Amino acid sequence: MQKYFTLNNLMQVGLVGFTILGFLLTGMKLPQYGLIANLISEIFWVYSAYKAWKEANQVGIFITTIVVGSIILFGVINYWFIK
Repeated sequence: MQKYFTLNNLMQVGLVGFTILGFLLTGMKLPQYGLIANLISEIFWVYSAYKAWKEANQVGIFITTIVVGSIILFGVINYWFIK
């Protein structure tokens, strides 16, 4: 039972859950909330991408994650702070 509650497993569940929630909210015409959910999912994406970079030399995944996270952050700022 202990082997299922690892940091990596928690990160994978968060990655899938918040990413799907973000797309679902955007599809339900609630893009401002979809962006928030996707911004939260970026925490899990950065962890997974960094791990892939260090373990398998997949630097492209990490760079793409940082770029996508920046775009999502701009979307959050655009929807929530710029009127």
